[in-house]
Amino acid sequence: MKIAVFGGSGMIGSRVVSEATRRGHEVTAVSRSNSLPEGAIKSVAMGLNDTLNVVALIESVDATVISVSPDRSGGSHEPILQAHRDLIAAKPSSRMLIVGGAGSLEINGVRLQDTPGFPPAYYKEASTFSTILDLYRASKNLKWTILSPAPMIAPGTRTGAYRVGTDNPIGDSISAEDFAVAIVDELEKPAHVGMRFTVAN
Repeated sequence: MKIAVFGGSGMIGSRVVSEATRRGHEVTAVSRSNSLPEGAIKSVAMGLNDTLNVVALIESVDATVISVSPDRSGGSHEPILQAHRDLIAAKPSSRMLIVGGAGSLEINGVRLQDTPGFPPAYYKEASTFSTILDLYRASKNLKWTILSPAPMIAPGTRTGAYRVGTDNPIGDSISAEDFAVAIVDELEKPAHVGMRFTVAN
């Protein structure tokens, strides 16, 4: 399978590249820096807002992973929101898996980001990922999937085991390595096209 990974040099993206490569897939890592993470067949320098080239790359592969975070330096999140709006409007026909946020997961119908005790420092990013989820849910004729991690995700151990849920958190944490396993599993055997799901250890 040919797979493109946007954010291929990041914490999650680089692990997706490694996981997909170890299973024999042909991986193109995409980042602004054009750095080549371990295992990638090739790398491409491209921002998610370069819609025409992004769509051309998506259409040239079997599946695409988008693991791109909004600005974390205090800048506007509008650029990443607009990038997703433009991508949705372009209607690429190939499959896309977007890495979402845990803040959009729900407990009794209330998103985690809106529950008491949610860390204020993470609210802006959580809200942006919730908006991205809403944008894809409102889209038509797209082969999209959004995968939200457990509330805590960090580098750890690859066990190859995880639990699967839909809109409700099913655990407190997941290693970035097992999150990558879940992503590549979904690419190989699509079970959540047109919906969001979550995983936890």
